Amino acid sequence: MKTSRLAAAWLASVLTLSAPSARAQDNAVPQDAPPPTLPQATEDAQWQPLAEQGITLSLNYTGEAATNLSGGLRRDAAYAGQVYVGTDLDMGKIAGIDGATIHAAVTNRHGENLAAIAIGNNTSVQEIYGTQNTHLAILTWEQKLGPLTIEAGRSQANVHFLSSPLYCNFQSNSACGNPTFVFKNSNFTYFPASSWMAHAKLSLTPEVFAHVGVYEVNPDRKRPNDNGFNFSTRNATGVIVPWEVGYGTDFTTDRLPRHYILGGWFDRGDFSDPLRDDRGGIAIVSGRAAATHKGRSGIYLRFDQMLTRPDPTSERGLSVFGVAMTNLSGRVEERHFLELGLLQTGTFKGRDKDTLGFVINQQSFSDLALARMNATRLFAGGKSGVHRDEYMMELAYGAQLGPAVRISPNLQYILHPDQTGAPFRTRHIDDALVVGLKFTVDAMSLASAFKR
Repeated sequence: MKTSRLAAAWLASVLTLSAPSARAQDNAVPQDAPPPTLPQATEDAQWQPLAEQGITLSLNYTGEAATNLSGGLRRDAAYAGQVYVGTDLDMGKIAGIDGATIHAAVTNRHGENLAAIAIGNNTSVQEIYGTQNTHLAILTWEQKLGPLTIEAGRSQANVHFLSSPLYCNFQSNSACGNPTFVFKNSNFTYFPASSWMAHAKLSLTPEVFAHVGVYEVNPDRKRPNDNGFNFSTRNATGVIVPWEVGYGTDFTTDRLPRHYILGGWFDRGDFSDPLRDDRGGIAIVSGRAAATHKGRSGIYLRFDQMLTRPDPTSERGLSVFGVAMTNLSGRVEERHFLELGLLQTGTFKGRDKDTLGFVINQQSFSDLALARMNATRLFAGGKSGVHRDEYMMELAYGAQLGPAVRISPNLQYILHPDQTGAPFRTRHIDDALVVGLKFTVDAMSLASAFKR
């Protein structure tokens, strides 16, 4: 392990937490979290000087440090962070257009990805890593028309679909901001790499909804030098259409809030074959370009259910959540994904906003992906026998330190890391034990505390 790198990562965490500062990518397939959801304790305590004029401001910082104590390719440490600057413009107050809101956000991401530099698998243990530059993440017009809400502009599919505030109580990108499977088996667009989009959500009853969207698939939007301000559709290869139907309640309507959602996607953008090149050989061995295809689809079922709530005036209690995903068509990287988690909100006396959670998930690779991995191992002089299933798990404690700061130390374990980051390695990558620290600092809440 590089002691200097580890010290720098943890020192950066401490300095950022102590200063009055502001507040899901892999080495192979980027998969980034949606914009950070502020801890509930901050939402009622933010300084909003322009609220009466219809302008709500956001300024926050998220940082994530991680080091593998054992396993992986080698021992190391990494730190990644994100500055998030955003605004919501209430066009009813500003221009008299009832039900209309303009959303805008810019991010700056920096730092390194431990999975890429030290573990070798392609699912990050720092969900904030990806699109490492200053980027226009969101610029949309949202219009509410009774039970129908429509939003269009520049954004991402994973902000609007397949997300839950429960997921980002964890640091692993296998869970936060979205189950990782969808990014490996489709062109599902991810935050903050924005492209043209539109989605519509219809509330059929107060609990039942239907939701569908369409998002541009454009490889240019995933390039490291793209800053989100290029609005051209040149080189777009198609669209992805996610959909969901579901039933959901909240604390105002249900003692034990719950969500049960069936969803999926139709991917009509180009994608690379996980095994074959343009002449039918094995692409990673031949060195030729992978064959290009069009047309994939998948389906998922996800839920969250609060199990206990001793005090109906409090949000303290235990919740369970889960996800099951599989593909329906196309040549894909993974055959299915399963996830199960528990989250206790309210831990010790006086710690009503703290959380304690555990999540475990399974990524099961397809026959095509296994054939590729085994072929490269044999080509390098090793033996076949790559593990089909990778398991990632995390134990995390979230501590709310006043209205402006939240920290979450965590332990992660990766069983059978895939070898995407070291494809020609001749033997298994050792199981990895990772220690992490995630924190969020909200500048608007911090300013409110100083004003008092």
